[in-house]
Amino acid sequence: MEYKTAKRMESLPFSEIRAVMEKATKMQQAGEKVIHLEIGRPDFDTPEKIKEAAYESLKAGHVFYTSNYGVPALRKEIAEWETKNHGVVCEAEEVLVTVGVGEATYASMAAFLQEGDEVLVPNPVWLNYIHVPGSLGAKPVTYSLREENDYQIDFAELEEKLTDKTKMIVIVNPSNPTGGVFSRDTLEKLSKIAVKYDLLVVADEIYSQLVYDGVNHTSIASLPGMKERTITLGGFSKAYSMTGWRLGYMCAPKKVIQACVRVHQYTVTCAPSFVQEAGITALRDCAEDVEIMRKEYQRRKDYMVKALNEIEGISCNNPQGAFYIFVNIKSLGMPSMEVAEYLLDSAKIALVPGAAFGSEGEGYLRVSYACSYEDLQEACVRIKKAVAELRK
Repeated sequence: MEYKTAKRMESLPFSEIRAVMEKATKMQQAGEKVIHLEIGRPDFDTPEKIKEAAYESLKAGHVFYTSNYGVPALRKEIAEWETKNHGVVCEAEEVLVTVGVGEATYASMAAFLQEGDEVLVPNPVWLNYIHVPGSLGAKPVTYSLREENDYQIDFAELEEKLTDKTKMIVIVNPSNPTGGVFSRDTLEKLSKIAVKYDLLVVADEIYSQLVYDGVNHTSIASLPGMKERTITLGGFSKAYSMTGWRLGYMCAPKKVIQACVRVHQYTVTCAPSFVQEAGITALRDCAEDVEIMRKEYQRRKDYMVKALNEIEGISCNNPQGAFYIFVNIKSLGMPSMEVAEYLLDSAKIALVPGAAFGSEGEGYLRVSYACSYEDLQEACVRIKKAVAELRK
């Protein structure tokens, strides 16, 4: 029997990030010493208090379905955390607990985008925000984030792309893949556009706790007129080093949450019960653990920015959020995929080609510094040697 996939699958390519990771993993299994700078996965273990909370929850028999919306105590804790840390007055009824930010992304778009709707999406960006709306029959329209503009929004370009079909704007702040952080001025200008054109904003803020150099993160929902039109996405994977736990959430007006939960209940039902209990402990008791990790990321970032800029033929700006550096390789005169393949094959360094994140990513490589300081030092030695060979 020949199986014919649905037409919408034509717009869903395999992740190039995962393709790099798979190849690097096979090389490693064959005995080669590969340094992984391709995956956005913290190298820290999950804090012990969080693991203990999950274990105690399991022992207590918390192994059954929860409410579709999530455990009430966790919803309350998330609401209080958002109110305290992001300055957005949030109630428990305005929180939906999800299976990671990936599921929250899907639910927020599936609930509101119809065929033919347009959604403004950053370029470059984590490509879920391109492919999810595309699979729903909506049209992703990209707006550029460029290095020369410190990855802030070009509002002249953004407004040119607004049409009567535009329904939603996506922001990822801090950014994956650039590590850029939107300034308050940028967010204020964007909020005025959202209000003027009555647009829904999906704000991915999963990296909000990972900011550096004294920079403050501003949540767009905290600005005038924005809470009622913003779906804020957050999660535990990055700041708490809980990538495998698959725990995220969205905060939005109650009517928005009620729409999104209808998608959520027919896809995942609920997040795992004992993981939700661990999430309460993360928010309540692990701020010091997060700060220890954040300071180490700051140290790694400072080293990498200096070391990479000392390599002739490549350069980078100084990102102030997440744990990524977007490295400019344009002077090498090769597509980013070819450079990434060359570095993996010749230097055993796994990086993601910038083109994997959209057209504005071409000419760049994404480096994740969520690995040990020692590995980063060795990686820079290898990259320097490989780039010198390439430039001969």
